[in-house]
Amino acid sequence: MLARQAADARYDGTMSWNTFGRTLRFTTWGESHGPAIGAVVDGCPPGIALTETDIQPFLDARKPGQNKFTTQRKEPDAVRILSGVFEAPDGQQRTTGTPISLLIENTDQRSKDYSEIANTYRPGHADYAYDAKYGFRDYRGGGRSSARETAMRVAAGAVARRIVGEVDILAYVSEIGGDRIDPANFDRDQISGNPFWCPDADAAKRWEALVDDARKAGSSLGAVVECVASGVPAGWGAPLYAKLDSDLAAGMMSINAVKGVEIGDGFDAARLTGEQNADAMTPGENGPHFAANHAGGIAGGISTGQPVVCRVAFKPTSSILTPVPSIDRQGAATQVRTKGRHDPCVGIRGTPVVEAMMALVLADHKLLHRAQCG
Repeated sequence: MLARQAADARYDGTMSWNTFGRTLRFTTWGESHGPAIGAVVDGCPPGIALTETDIQPFLDARKPGQNKFTTQRKEPDAVRILSGVFEAPDGQQRTTGTPISLLIENTDQRSKDYSEIANTYRPGHADYAYDAKYGFRDYRGGGRSSARETAMRVAAGAVARRIVGEVDILAYVSEIGGDRIDPANFDRDQISGNPFWCPDADAAKRWEALVDDARKAGSSLGAVVECVASGVPAGWGAPLYAKLDSDLAAGMMSINAVKGVEIGDGFDAARLTGEQNADAMTPGENGPHFAANHAGGIAGGISTGQPVVCRVAFKPTSSILTPVPSIDRQGAATQVRTKGRHDPCVGIRGTPVVEAMMALVLADHKLLHRAQCG
């Protein structure tokens, strides 16, 4: 009976290994060193203008090899829309309401770089866990566990942005290697002006030396990415098991290398008193005026109309040149030194992925809200 219930859950979308979302659902497929990666976006409303040029800029922001602070793998990440759009009577290419299939070809694989880890496990990576679960693994770049998969999240997120066009989504790196930005120096225009998605020009200069030193040493650094969605109306989300913040947490935690998510003040809220943590309300012209936003724009799992705020913690990249003690598949002691091309700080290129997951979750909840409340 339990097995049957689990199977039924897979079919109704409440449980899946490669699919995310309820009403707007996306499925990704492919491996780091396979011929291609792809995504299928299902549940997108019909009539939304959508072409490859609407998706490509977001992929260009995530793609590798753009500077010395990211992996030097050279991938154009040129997306193709294979289905789900058609020329409408107005001459624009629009969504048809059917599944949207997206494809990106892999063009710069170097599988030989990974031959030395075919029989050994990289500590901190998913090598051992995949082997323990499936009995074998694709060791080329981590296969399915590679951050290469996130390109398709970004492509799917670009579709979601067309659904939530009223919302402004902005992500930026707020911390690298324990070095945080100064909120007093926050300048939105700086975010796209440096390779770190950093809103603080002074911090960006410090991070240049910090990340470069880690890269030259064959090591890596962790990072924190903050994401703010402004323009989310009050009412999106649902109580208990379909909370907007729980879905955001699940979406962000599903990103490769993410080990922590905070909504609003997050763990800092546990250090406040009730009066300090309360987002006091006074009458406003278009609804309540909030004195603060400790809750991150979500109360009881439902948006309040304030900006939705979350922070995402990325661990240091596990594939490093520094030798680390490990074991091989036979359980014998060994050391692992990972060759190949890797991000010295994966959180940098994780920034567009965080934006994409925010868009996907918000679009899903917008459609869920419309379905229930009209």
